Amino acid sequence: MALKVLISTSSNCVSHLRGARKLRIPTFEPGIIIWRPFLTQRIPDCKEKTEGENVDASKASKYQASIRTKETHEDWLRDFLLQKGADTETIDSVISRYPRAIIRTSENVQTRWEIWKSVLHTDLQVLKTLERSPESFFRSGDLENLQDNISFVCSLGLSSKIVTQLMARAPRTFSNRAALNRDMVEFLQNLCSCLGGDNPEEFAGKIIAKNVYLLTRSTKRIKANIEIFQTMLKIPNAEMLDWIQGNGSDILDLGNAYIKKNFNNVQKKFQSLGCSEDEITKCLVTFPQILYLSPVTFNTKIDLLMKYGIKVHQILEMPRVLDVSSANIQSKIKELMQHGYDFQASGIGVLALSRNRFKLKVEKLVNEQK
Repeated sequence: MALKVLISTSSNCVSHLRGARKLRIPTFEPGIIIWRPFLTQRIPDCKEKTEGENVDASKASKYQASIRTKETHEDWLRDFLLQKGADTETIDSVISRYPRAIIRTSENVQTRWEIWKSVLHTDLQVLKTLERSPESFFRSGDLENLQDNISFVCSLGLSSKIVTQLMARAPRTFSNRAALNRDMVEFLQNLCSCLGGDNPEEFAGKIIAKNVYLLTRSTKRIKANIEIFQTMLKIPNAEMLDWIQGNGSDILDLGNAYIKKNFNNVQKKFQSLGCSEDEITKCLVTFPQILYLSPVTFNTKIDLLMKYGIKVHQILEMPRVLDVSSANIQSKIKELMQHGYDFQASGIGVLALSRNRFKLKVEKLVNEQK
C-alpha cells in the first residue's frame, strides 16, 4: 500500500510541473564573453549522424516550392564556404540536405557565423558543426533568437566547455525557439523541487551538462520518461533525484516506446534466468544504458556470455560488459581462456576493459604462465 502511495504521489508531482516561475535572462553580447579554447573528441553516436545522401544541390533546390519564389544566394554561399575551408563535396552535401540555406542573405550568414565562432572558437569547428547539422545553422533567420538562446544557456552556470559541446554536438539547441529551452529548464527545476531537492538551478545544470541532447527534446517526452522510470524502478524520491542527475541522465531523452520495449525485454530475459525484481532494479539503477540495447542485441549478448560459463549473477554485478560488442566479447573470452583465465575466480570485469588495458592484462597472464 505504501509503495502504491509513493508511486502515485511521485506521478502526480511530475504531472503538475508546468507552473514554473519565469527566469530573468541577462543581456548577452558575444564579444564580452571570453571563451577558453576547447577541443572535443567526437564520440560515435547515432544522434550525431548527418541525414540524407549527397545529391546535386541545384536539383534539390528545384524541388523546393518555397525557394522558387524567393531571392537566392547560392553562388555567394558557395564562395563563402569555400573561403572558410569547405570543399565542393561538403558544400553540395550541406545545400542538398537543407536547400533553404541558399535564401539566407550574406549579412545574415556572416553574422551568424561570427556568433557561432564566438562559442566554437575556430572556422574549422563551425564548419564541422555546420556540415553535421546544416538545418540547425540555416533554419531560422532570427539572429536575435540565436543570441537569446546563447545568453540563456550561459545564464545556467554551465562551463564554456559544456556550452561548446552543446553547440558542436546538439546545435539545434540554439536554433529552436528560446522559449522551448526555458520551458525545459523550468520543467527540470520544478522536477527537482517536486522530488524534494533543495537546489533546482544546480540540478537542471547538472543534467544538461551530462546529456547535451536534452534541450533538443520536448518536455512532453522527458515528463513521460520520468513517469516510466518511476513505475519501472520503484525507488524513493530522494534516490530517484540522485539517479536522474547521475546514471539516469544519459537515457532521459530516449523515445518512450523504445524504453518500454527494451525494459520489458530486459525484465523478461533476466526473470527467465531466475533473477528477482530487486536484482533487476539494482542492475538498471547501476547501469541504465542497458536500455539502449535492442531486444535482439541484449539477448544475444546474454546468451553469448552464458555459453562460455559466465553466470547471470556475474552479469548483474558487472552489467557494463553488455556495453561491449558481441564480437569483442567473444574474441576476448576466447583469448582469456587460452591463457587459463578463470571467470568464476577472477570475475568478468576484464571484458569491459579498453583495448589497451585488455592487452596489458593478457600480457600479464602470459608472464604469469612462464
